[in-house]
Amino acid sequence: MRTGQYHLIVGRFVLENNFETMIREFMASKSRKDLAIITTANDRFLEKLEEKLHFKQDPRIKFVGTVYDQDLLRKIRENAYAYLHGHSVGGTNPSLLESLSSTKLNLLYDVAFNQEVARQAGLYWSKEPGNLRRLIEKVEGFSQQAVEDFGQAARRRVAHAYSWPAIAGEYEELWLK
Repeated sequence: MRTGQYHLIVGRFVLENNFETMIREFMASKSRKDLAIITTANDRFLEKLEEKLHFKQDPRIKFVGTVYDQDLLRKIRENAYAYLHGHSVGGTNPSLLESLSSTKLNLLYDVAFNQEVARQAGLYWSKEPGNLRRLIEKVEGFSQQAVEDFGQAARRRVAHAYSWPAIAGEYEELWLK
């Protein structure tokens, strides 16, 4: 896939990561980019999604498989136009932190913990039909400067709140109290 010509999803292939919503909304979009999906194997879930969405008929949808090589995964993230993050349970997700540090546009499912992690460096979507589709189409119209600005904000957010010095400093402050 060519640089900037695909949106990316990375995560475990489970219901709570909202793959159905992300794929459905992407398929409904007017995007001319591809959707690369890097995920764990789950044939049963894949079959159910195909029955519901018929995504195999959309040549833009690319199930890539699992990528364990961290350097390769970072390059894939860096070259994506945008990262779609659908995690709906949990807290600070490592995949989201990795994406914020390397992908310029981060389209995140609108839940409190994703907002806490990304803050203004992310763009948020809901499960409301058409919401993510509109966001995908909107970001594809962004100027190169707007894309760069979001990328810089995301990297600053990770460096400020999630770097080793930041985390160690918070623990030190807590212990000194």
